Amino acid sequence: MEQTLLTGLVLFALVSSITPGPNNMMLMASGANFGFRRTLPHMMGVVLGFTLMVALVGVGLMGVFQALPWLHDVLTWAGIAYLMWLAWKIAHAAMPDATRASGQPLSFLQACAFQWVNPKGWQMALTAITLYAPDRALWAVLLVAGSFGVVNLPSVAAWTFLGLRLQRILSTNRRLVIFNWSMALLLIASLLPVAYRM
Repeated sequence: MEQTLLTGLVLFALVSSITPGPNNMMLMASGANFGFRRTLPHMMGVVLGFTLMVALVGVGLMGVFQALPWLHDVLTWAGIAYLMWLAWKIAHAAMPDATRASGQPLSFLQACAFQWVNPKGWQMALTAITLYAPDRALWAVLLVAGSFGVVNLPSVAAWTFLGLRLQRILSTNRRLVIFNWSMALLLIASLLPVAYRM
């Protein structure tokens, strides 16, 4: 891959990874509600889960979607429904002290699995493979997936850290409720471009 194309890939990965979306909204809410350390498995699940998804899209799943386009629509609507449920959970999260016993951030495996129902993630993966590995050669697919893996880590860490910094502001139940409802509404808003395209 020539240098200008590689630069374009890295910039695409950075912009699509660091802009607001379901993963980033959930990580910021988790950072605010559970702290950075407890959110680490969630962060790593996003990074590794999405990297694996991009690789698998490149080596075969894209062909499945081309043969069965309705399958992509079914997956998108399932993802939207799941994200609506997650938005409801975020909106109703309790104060951090109250969640220590019962509430938990997403685990590593849950965050990995979440990538498969994240509509923004699917759009990112399909677009990246289409633009930067159109022939789906294994080396090109792995380069695209690896670029996302490298760029994703600082992106998800930044959103989690932002949530952590907000903990001081969210020291009262009223402020936390407002924050959690705001995050839930932003999570729903992040789905509107996906639903609009369908």
